[in-house]
Amino acid sequence: MELTPRGLFGLARTTVETAVSVPGRVLDLLGAAEAVVRRADELVSRTERVLDETEALVGRAKAVTAAAEGVTTDVGRAAHTSRELLDSYAPIVRKAQPLAARFVDDLSPHEVDAAVQLVDQLPVLTKHLIEDVLPILATLDRVGPDIHQLLEVTNDVRQAILGIPGFAFMRRRGETKEDD
Repeated sequence: MELTPRGLFGLARTTVETAVSVPGRVLDLLGAAEAVVRRADELVSRTERVLDETEALVGRAKAVTAAAEGVTTDVGRAAHTSRELLDSYAPIVRKAQPLAARFVDDLSPHEVDAAVQLVDQLPVLTKHLIEDVLPILATLDRVGPDIHQLLEVTNDVRQAILGIPGFAFMRRRGETKEDD
């Protein structure tokens, strides 16, 4: 660049134009900076909301994890108990399987219906057994001597009848009428 008055004037002019445009550019830059700050504030607000939601989700996830651990513990205990039961009852079930299969194969629907009806009647049967049959059975120990006395009296009556004169004739006559 040459240092002529015209060159100096051009340089001064460029410097003045630049100096004059600096405040406008600074204002534009400030406006852009303010826009960036606003956007940054919005991002911070959104980030805070996301963090709050994330913390809530983490809390819920912890609760779900704790519940799942409880369920896992319960399932582990149930599995252990079922294994013990299976180990205990497996030999019995293997022995009973042919009998159960035969029972099921031979069981008819009519027999199942009858069994259901019998079970339905069990309360009534139990009541009659307790109130009616068992009291009678309790008196059977006293019936034996009474029956012996009755037999003795019957034998005495028979001998008395046989001792009646003409009884043999009356008996033969009755037998003859029965034969006719």
